[in-house]
Amino acid sequence: MTVVNTRARTVGELRAQGHAPKGVKAEIRDNLLAALRAGRDPWPGIVGFGQTVLPQLERALLAGHDFVLLGERGQGKTRLLRTLAGLLDEWTPVIEGSELGEHPFEPITPRSIRLAAELGDELPVGWRHRSERYTEKLATPDTSVGDLVGDVDPVRVAEGRALGDPETIHFGLVPRAHRGIVAINELPDLAERIQVALLNVMEERDIQVRGYTLRLPLDVLLVATANPEDYTNRGRIITPLKDRFGAEVRTHYPRSVGAEVEVVRQESELVAEVSDALLEVLARFVRNLRDSTAIDQRSGVSARFAVAAAETVGAAALRRSALIGEEPAVARPIDLDAVPAVLRGKLEFESGEEGRETEHLNHLLRRAVAETARDRFAGLDLGPLVDAVVDGHLVATGERVPGSELLAALPELPVLHEVAARLDVKATDAPGRIAAAVELALEYLYLTRKLAKDSSDGEAVYGP
Repeated sequence: MTVVNTRARTVGELRAQGHAPKGVKAEIRDNLLAALRAGRDPWPGIVGFGQTVLPQLERALLAGHDFVLLGERGQGKTRLLRTLAGLLDEWTPVIEGSELGEHPFEPITPRSIRLAAELGDELPVGWRHRSERYTEKLATPDTSVGDLVGDVDPVRVAEGRALGDPETIHFGLVPRAHRGIVAINELPDLAERIQVALLNVMEERDIQVRGYTLRLPLDVLLVATANPEDYTNRGRIITPLKDRFGAEVRTHYPRSVGAEVEVVRQESELVAEVSDALLEVLARFVRNLRDSTAIDQRSGVSARFAVAAAETVGAAALRRSALIGEEPAVARPIDLDAVPAVLRGKLEFESGEEGRETEHLNHLLRRAVAETARDRFAGLDLGPLVDAVVDGHLVATGERVPGSELLAALPELPVLHEVAARLDVKATDAPGRIAAAVELALEYLYLTRKLAKDSSDGEAVYGP
């Protein structure tokens, strides 16, 4: 990476500082190697790909390949692509006012070439931040060749320029990303004629507009995302374009509950306290959905589902806090009941499951609660809690039941402190936090048929 103490304002100053131009792929390679050698994480915010996706991606970048990320929806493909900008130099020199952000030493458009010849060392230099060198486009069926490559600008023609004059071209997204990164999401959704237009850009690095070719030595890293089902010879990708990519990297959903929880914690905007135990319930719930034969797995179960579920649970806790005036707002297991009804529409079910969607979701959610509680309370004797409820200490919970009221329904029991400790809750914490832990234990006892539960109108009562 070229470092200068003072940013040059002209080509002469830039040359005097010993600046040397570098291609975008070489720039990314050098910065990636520097990060790896220094032990820095080149992929901030990327969870669960460390031993699988990232090594493949790093090899593709070191080889200088354009690449495609293949994966189901909600696997973090776009998030991963956006971190690529962090591998560019923070600032890079450009010809001031140039349409394509050309390097001051290497003008490529007719206008920039003319200005460089006329001004020489006085050619003005601007500086572009790395964030301006990453361009992203969502492929849609109505995307045109002009959007990606360029088209003739009728205004410039009307000004008197000849139709074949290169300066009549209004450049599209790919040429404007010269010396940067172009990311195309859902590549197979491009119409075939648009895919054809990308062939020369990737292979010859030139562009063709309206029947004539303008030779532009474009310097771009072209990356894309695609669904594996579409990215095949039988799908919606043309074989010649598929062949142009040097690497295909498969992504995946988080492979452990811990990674899933970390993703949810990182990506969600929670309006109330949601404990790691409840986030673990949601992580297990999502994983159960991905294994369910009732869910159309071709569509996948996005990580965004778990994020939305966590935000819904937080919102339910905040609503309860507003209704009963309990502070702080802390999520409890009762708030999980809001998830199936609110998020059912985010899933696609197999044919034949009509009318049973909510039943499936509730069953898988209960299973996730049981799995989480079993893991958290392993080895802990909950018998005294069962005995207390059987002896007549019925416990009510719901959206209008404060945590202090839930706790007051039970006698003082040492096991309750142990339950709270298993969920990293201290005896001196707010009642809402302690109640959330106790309620998880009560729900577990219900799911394992050691207690009964009567539910109606948003409230539930645990009894013998």
